[in-house]
Amino acid sequence: MNRFLLAAIAAVCLSAHADGDDMNLPVPPYQIYGNSYYVGVKGLSSVLITSPQGHILIDGALPESPPLIVASIRKLGFKVGDIKLILTSHDHHDHVGGVAELQRMSGATVLASPSTAAALERGQVGQDDPQLAFLTPFAPVTKLRTVQDREVVKLGPLAVTALYTPGHTPGGTSWTWNTCVEGQCKQIVYGDSINPISDDHFKFTTTTAYPAILSDFARSYSTLEAARCDILLTAHPGFGGKPLNDGGDCKRYVARSREKLSKRLADERAASH
Repeated sequence: MNRFLLAAIAAVCLSAHADGDDMNLPVPPYQIYGNSYYVGVKGLSSVLITSPQGHILIDGALPESPPLIVASIRKLGFKVGDIKLILTSHDHHDHVGGVAELQRMSGATVLASPSTAAALERGQVGQDDPQLAFLTPFAPVTKLRTVQDREVVKLGPLAVTALYTPGHTPGGTSWTWNTCVEGQCKQIVYGDSINPISDDHFKFTTTTAYPAILSDFARSYSTLEAARCDILLTAHPGFGGKPLNDGGDCKRYVARSREKLSKRLADERAASH
């Protein structure tokens, strides 16, 4: 990976910790590697995977984000009408709020895990979401298809694998695919959020709304640690840390989440005594 690409990724990563009002600011689109491009906004990722037979888009950011995402796609020389599939990570409005509009503009089919698909149809998260109390509804999505864990989604020469990574939400999904440039191939992972945060009412140690949350986090950690991870992209750019591109970024991403979750559990247990 050349130094110009590393600089572009680092610039986006450093911007990820902006306040909410800054999350939707435009950033220049850039080539990640081969046929894969960053077309998201300052604090919310959206990735375009291209082929002559049509394109795949991952995530749609906020309800206000589609004009910026579309502008980035066009700036790179691609057509929104060539997007055939929109893949989703999790059902919070800052990642899927723009999906309905992007689907309207492209005619694409939207793919999601069963839990996320149900939320997309409703236009709001389920009662088991850890952040339920402070999440806002979003435009409902039609023309939906569910994907199973480890299912390979194909479009022409493209093959993108769904990896269930629940915990942050019950239906969280990461995505991974291989892309090659002149015989040099890289496995890219689009890592969904594994940040163990919640509203003030949710307790990780005693929840009845989402009783599998701790085992789901453990499952997600194992999944991402085992993934081949030449290039890590995260749903919030930079939440994985500054990319080192040495194959270990997914493991470092997991380690940071594990540390946060351990602290959260310790704090809850201390408060209960």
